[in-house]
Amino acid sequence: MATIVIHPEKDQLKPVKAFLKALNVTFEEKKEEKLPQHVIDGIQKGQEDIKAGRSISFDELKHRLAACQKALR
Repeated sequence: MATIVIHPEKDQLKPVKAFLKALNVTFEEKKEEKLPQHVIDGIQKGQEDIKAGRSISFDELKHRLAACQKALR
């Protein structure tokens, strides 16, 4: 058995399913999983923060964390 992944548009779905049924090919239909709204909101906020310059590099973050750890000792 082989597996083929296809991504038909909405208007193509019905004929594709009919074709597979006519050939007696078993298939699974999976619905698109959407992200929860709070996740989408968080992503948008993060993108806005980056555009507004409210971000630091990973190296700067490591430096700040090391300084905090050092101060706690």
